[in-house]
Amino acid sequence: MFINYSITQWLNGSVLAGLLLVSISSFAQTDSIGTQQMQPVEVRAIRAAADAPFVKTDISAKGIEKQNLGQDVPILLQYIPSAVTTSDAGAGVGYTGIRIRGTDATRINITMNGVPVNDPEEQAAYFVDFPDIASSTSSIQIQRGVGTSTNGAGAFGATIGIDNLQQLDSAGGTLSSSAGSFNTWKNTLLAGTGLLKSGWQFDVRLSKISSDGYIQRGSSDLKSLQFTAGWKASKKTSLHFMVMTGTEKTGQAWNGVPQDSLSTNRTYNGLGLKPDGSYYNNQTDNYQQDYYQLFADHNFSSRLTGHIGLFLTRGRGYYEEYVAADKLSNYGLNVTNDSSDVIRQKWLDNYYYGTVFSLLWQKDKTQVAFGGGLTQFENQHYGIIKWTSAGSVPDNYKWYNNDAQKNDVNVYLKMQRTVHEKIILFADLQYRYIAYYIDGYDDNPGVRRDVNYNFFNPKAGITYLLRNTAAEKQKLYISIAEAHREANRADFEIDSIHLPKPESLTDIEAGYEINKTKWTAGVNLYYMSYKDQLVLTGQINDVGAYTQTNVPKSYRAGVEIETSVKPVDWISVNANATYSQNKIASFTEYIDDYDNGNQRAVVHNNTDIAFAPNIVGMAALNFIPCQHMPGGQHFEISIAGKYIGKQYLDNTKNNDRAMAAYNYFNLRLRYAIKTKRVKEIAATLALNNIFNTYYSSNGYTSSYYQTAAITNKYTLFTQNNFYPQAGFNVLGSITLKW
Repeated sequence: MFINYSITQWLNGSVLAGLLLVSISSFAQTDSIGTQQMQPVEVRAIRAAADAPFVKTDISAKGIEKQNLGQDVPILLQYIPSAVTTSDAGAGVGYTGIRIRGTDATRINITMNGVPVNDPEEQAAYFVDFPDIASSTSSIQIQRGVGTSTNGAGAFGATIGIDNLQQLDSAGGTLSSSAGSFNTWKNTLLAGTGLLKSGWQFDVRLSKISSDGYIQRGSSDLKSLQFTAGWKASKKTSLHFMVMTGTEKTGQAWNGVPQDSLSTNRTYNGLGLKPDGSYYNNQTDNYQQDYYQLFADHNFSSRLTGHIGLFLTRGRGYYEEYVAADKLSNYGLNVTNDSSDVIRQKWLDNYYYGTVFSLLWQKDKTQVAFGGGLTQFENQHYGIIKWTSAGSVPDNYKWYNNDAQKNDVNVYLKMQRTVHEKIILFADLQYRYIAYYIDGYDDNPGVRRDVNYNFFNPKAGITYLLRNTAAEKQKLYISIAEAHREANRADFEIDSIHLPKPESLTDIEAGYEINKTKWTAGVNLYYMSYKDQLVLTGQINDVGAYTQTNVPKSYRAGVEIETSVKPVDWISVNANATYSQNKIASFTEYIDDYDNGNQRAVVHNNTDIAFAPNIVGMAALNFIPCQHMPGGQHFEISIAGKYIGKQYLDNTKNNDRAMAAYNYFNLRLRYAIKTKRVKEIAATLALNNIFNTYYSSNGYTSSYYQTAAITNKYTLFTQNNFYPQAGFNVLGSITLKW
């Protein structure tokens, strides 16, 4: 049964359920003798193993917890190599985004417990739809490049695998509250029974996050509930069921700030402006997304393990906006006065369901994984007119009502074999089939699309262990991977004659890693060669989506360097840097000519790809000055800095359409103490952007030719919009674990 009652109802009910579960967990008896705690479902089939020939970053629950004060997952990942993060509202709450190696979320494969998260049509992932997932996440793995085969959208820059099924080892819970700048609040309650004698285990998480945002009217009101049940049916079989629901209401801040307003009013938000100079008070985005996941794991033998999962993701919501001086004829309304102010809603109503599965076989030094997934996505797009200044309209009048369906089948076979104890061979073959049907768009209801794709994605690599001891590990690796990706929904609407071509990518990675007791280091070289890559043109539509076009040849090439040093127990230093070139061999820019009513074509050669900085780096210094304080006390100081090089807003390498390089520094203080009655009491203070740097982390551009009114000369006009981020701001939290 779908969760379809109001957020107030489920939140109130969930609070009572959470308090009841806390009471149960306080008195629950666990089988303390000879019983192994139930383990979470590990999606080993799609994650890269320790010696796989791919570059990756693993983040543990402890690492996530230290940074989790209410900001969204992309902001928590800001320090990983090659990452650039952004926030529409400027403070890390609400709509946020991440780019890795210059590729945005539409090219980053994201899974939750092996279940695909990316929206099948837009191929993006919106973390705002599952608020505070970090509070119940046990680990995150980020693979840069194509990586190993996974479920869902094609990986063209990275994969992010989230595991949020792990349950508490014993009866207990966590209560955490955060507060800070821009009236930001976060309250989270987690509680669990631990493993009961019956083999059952129950956990619940309740979260509420709110913020006014840095940008005007960029507020966020986010609520989330997660319930997880596990059953250890026998020594060989276990079941897990997870339901998670999240709702978001955010003020629209996706238009950015015009460049000429940055110096005078960098929090400006022009959305919702009415003719009288006031702003519409419900210019908001509203969405609810529910996740249902059921998993079964069975050990057929000491060598063979099976995993199967069923899932349903239910989403529905709308954004509401005020449009001044619009034409009612665009909505199919026949009225005397065609020009009218309009309040409208654009709705999505969808179901995403299917199965994922894997078989893992291991004998001696050989591991084989066979798996895949079968999914179907059904989405209804429709628009409702709520009000017009020209007069009344029929109740719930729909000016468009279009549906879409997308089926996705993928299977993969992976093998890893150790040869002569030092050489590890890896092979990975994946087949993916996509059938996509679109029945109309809001502005083009007669457009139909019916496409099918067959993709074969082979991968292979080798790892050589130079040294493999408890005190030191050194390895060399090299891999080559092929990937394919279909266009997203908006790309199919742009050209009614020529359908967008699917993209293909050949990714070559090679690296060296050394891990010693006091320090680690690694260097990774990559060359990503694209055919028919869909690239950004810099233009934006009315919902903040960028227009894209195929370019025949392009590439991303770079070197990623990572190091960490721990000279003494109470000091550690971490740093990473990426130096890259991101080029398009030949690109044709089309610029509107308002005087002549057509477009001018301008050919560019060897230009930089938009939003791909040549330099990205970070450095962090961590102190634990009182590591062995009495009573289990712990005090930690961390300061981290991030540098992002210049980024172009389109593919012309035009300095007038660029975003300046920037850097910022964050300081975090954390004090924790353990007592006999509670496991831990922790206080965290995060001082963000401590030098109050004014910078923008995202933007877009548009240009046109027109005769200037003052000079009467035919002139190229360019308008840049940017997304400024907050200056110095503060977040603090108190966490109680029992």
